[in-house]
Amino acid sequence: MFQRVTLIGRVGQDPQMRYTPDGVAVTSFSLATTETISKTTFDGRDRTCPQGWKESYNAKNWELTTWWRVTCWRKMAETINQYLSKGQQVFVEGVVSGEAADGSQNPRVWTGNDGVARASFELTAREVKFLGSRGDAAAGPPMGEPPPETGLEEDTLPF
Repeated sequence: MFQRVTLIGRVGQDPQMRYTPDGVAVTSFSLATTETISKTTFDGRDRTCPQGWKESYNAKNWELTTWWRVTCWRKMAETINQYLSKGQQVFVEGVVSGEAADGSQNPRVWTGNDGVARASFELTAREVKFLGSRGDAAAGPPMGEPPPETGLEEDTLPF
């Protein structure tokens, strides 16, 4: 089985770095991804608001924002902590890493102070790329760990 999650979003808070007892750097940050759909269909009819969605800032679309908790390890963690900041747009590729109480790889669900059910999606990053111009936020180089070796040479691939 194979799992890969690809996200583009904005950083919600400045990253927080810590170290494991063995001295391995770990950095976490929150990432907001937003899906948008038009309030009108292609033929001009009004669309009803899907459950859980909200009106966009320009009042022309419906939006659904999902929050992710992204964790980076080792050298990537150190670089992310140094260059990434709140509001910056990033590309993140990784695997779902959160464990629910039953041990499954489902989001953690809880009830907020306002009584509304909430969920936490957690992702272990394999690659992080900084998007946008340098003026958007503190910029840095693209980060990633090399993909695992497949054992196939490029010349032997069937395409």
